[in-house]
Amino acid sequence: MSFRPPSELRITQRLIPAWHNIPNTSIQSKPLLIYHGAFQASAKELWSRLKEIGAVVPQWQYTMYSQTHFHSTTHEVLGVVSGRARLCFGGEKNPERFEPTVEKGDLMILPAGVGHRLLDDLDGGFQVVGAYPPGKQWDMCYGSPGEEQKVKNIEKLGWFDKDPLYGKEGPALSV
Repeated sequence: MSFRPPSELRITQRLIPAWHNIPNTSIQSKPLLIYHGAFQASAKELWSRLKEIGAVVPQWQYTMYSQTHFHSTTHEVLGVVSGRARLCFGGEKNPERFEPTVEKGDLMILPAGVGHRLLDDLDGGFQVVGAYPPGKQWDMCYGSPGEEQKVKNIEKLGWFDKDPLYGKEGPALSV
């Protein structure tokens, strides 16, 4: 098990404007973050590291849903523990969407409201560990009419006081 020092990380930051009923990063102006090649660890080892830091609590290991969705109740941390995939952030018809390829060892921090979905599981077996701040439960929103009140809750959510992977010195604290 190893974790690349924050000073050696390649980080992608992306602000994505609201699109139709998907707020993306428009409410809190916190960017989607991808830490590329941040760790070489099994799912169990990543799970332990996230619990040890304590900024998030791991809740599941699975792939990503292939339908665009977002969460209004919490920010989400996804650590890729197997495979490679092409993802879509922002809504698939959004002209300012972001479609990165992620792979084992990448960690993503998704602010509440960012639409996301799996486009292609490139190798088969794409899996992530999903984690959320303590006490937070994720909901499922799809940008459908009637979700407006849920979206308003995003502005009340606090940001991380520790980086989910690195603690007091991590990149999530400087955005």
